[in-house]
Amino acid sequence: MIRTRFAPSPTGYMHIGNLRTALYEYLIAKHEGGKFLLRIEDTDVERFVEGATDVIYNTLKLVNLAHDEGPDVGGPFGPYIQSERKGIYMDYAKKLIASGAAYYCFCTKERLESLPKDEAGISGYDNHCRDIEPTENLEKGLNFVIRQKIPQGQTTFNDLVFGEITVENTELDDQVLIKSDSYPTYNFANVVDDHLMEITHVVRGVEYLSSAPKYNLLYEAFGWEIPHYVHLSHIVNQDGAKLSKRRGDASFEDLLAMGYLPEAILNYIALLGWSPGDTQEFFTLNELIKAFDIKGLSKSPSAFDITKLTWMNGEYFKKMEQDRFYKMALPILSEVVKKDRADYKALAQIVKTRINLLKEIPELLDFVDALPDYSTELYNHKKMKTDESIALESLKKVITLAESLPEPWENDAVFTALTTLAEKEGLKNGQILWPVRTALTGKASSPCGASELMVLFGKDESIRRMKKGVELLGK
Repeated sequence: MIRTRFAPSPTGYMHIGNLRTALYEYLIAKHEGGKFLLRIEDTDVERFVEGATDVIYNTLKLVNLAHDEGPDVGGPFGPYIQSERKGIYMDYAKKLIASGAAYYCFCTKERLESLPKDEAGISGYDNHCRDIEPTENLEKGLNFVIRQKIPQGQTTFNDLVFGEITVENTELDDQVLIKSDSYPTYNFANVVDDHLMEITHVVRGVEYLSSAPKYNLLYEAFGWEIPHYVHLSHIVNQDGAKLSKRRGDASFEDLLAMGYLPEAILNYIALLGWSPGDTQEFFTLNELIKAFDIKGLSKSPSAFDITKLTWMNGEYFKKMEQDRFYKMALPILSEVVKKDRADYKALAQIVKTRINLLKEIPELLDFVDALPDYSTELYNHKKMKTDESIALESLKKVITLAESLPEPWENDAVFTALTTLAEKEGLKNGQILWPVRTALTGKASSPCGASELMVLFGKDESIRRMKKGVELLGK
C-alpha cells in the first residue's frame, strides 16, 4: 500500500509551496487507495512558533485534505510529533556509530566558524573528528554532535520526476545527525521516521534533491528499503524568484484574507507543476484524486499568477450554490446597503456572477443607498445609438409605463414591457434600456440590466430616480 506523509514545521504560516506538497502527497496516496499521514516536525526549536500547529490543522481542514494518521487522530506508528520521539533518534544514531557509518564530533562552535568559507560564505566541515577515539572526550562530558560518515565512491538514486541521478560522494559533507542539544536534524529525523512509519513515497521540494544521496546512504547503512522519491519543482513569482514570505509573496492565510476560496486555491495550485494531460482546468478534489498521475509532474518551475487565480476564483463564485454565496456575501452587503434600500438576497444574486472577489461588491453596489452625482454625458452611448435628447424622451415614456405596471414587479415582465415600449416607439432596445440604467445608477456601468435594476429598487424609487434623470437632462 502506498503511504505518504506531510511533514511541516510549525513556523507560523502555510506557504503555498507547502500546501501544494501536501496536496500532491494526498493525491499520490489516494489515487492508489493508500494512506496519507500528518507528522509535525518541531525539532527546530529556534524556529518554532506558538500556535503554528493549529495553523497546519486548520489549513488541511479548510481544503479537505483529511489525514488518515497524525497527532490529532492517532495511528499505529505514533507519536506523530517529532519532539515526542526524541529518544528514538539517539538510539538509531548510536547504531550508526557502532556500524562505522557515523561518529561523535566534539568541534567547538569557534573552531567551526574558523574553517574556510566558500563564495557563498558557507564553511564545509573538514572531518576533523572523523577518525578520533571518542571515549576520553565522552568521559570528560564534552559537548558533541553526531555526524554521518560519508563513504568514498558514488551514490546513484532514482527520482520519479527527475530520473536517475549520480553524485560523487566527495561533494557530500559529513552532515550532523544529532545536534548538541540531543535533538535530531531535519535530515536524520526524516529518514528514521519515514522508515518507521513505512512511508513508500517521499514527496518534497526540489531543493532537497541534493540531499537525497545522504538519505540513501543512511538507508543503506541501516539496511532499510529506500522509498520512492518525488521532488517537486519550485513555484516562482512573476520575477522568476522562488515564492517567499520574506519577499512579500502571499501565504495560504493571506490569500484567504484577500477573499480567495479554499477550493479555488487548491484547484489552482494543483495545476502549478502538474498537467492532467488534457485541457481541463476545473477539478473537484475527487476529480483530482481520479486524474492525478505522477507522470504529469513537471521538472520546470511554475509561475504563480495571481491574475489567473483571481479569474478562477470568480468562476467558482459563478458555480457556487446561491445560499452559500448569500451567507458569504451578507456581511459585506449589510455594510454597503441599508436594509430598507433593497433585498439582500436579490443583491447577492445580482453580484454573484459579476465578481472575482467579495471585496469587489462595494464598488458594484455603491449606487444603491444613494444616487451619486453624475454628468448627463453618461447618457451618450454610440453602441446603444442613444444621446441626451433620446434619453430624455425615453425616460419620460418609461416613467409613464412604470406608473402603470402592476406590482409586484418581476424581471421578465418588466423587461418585456420595456422592449415592447421600444418597439412601439420605433426605438432600439438600447435606446430605452441604457437611459434607464444610467438614471437608476448614475454610473457608466452597472452590475445588472435595466429591468433587474427596476425590480431591485421597486416602483417608487425607480420612478424617483428616473424623474431625477429627466430633471438633469432637461436643464
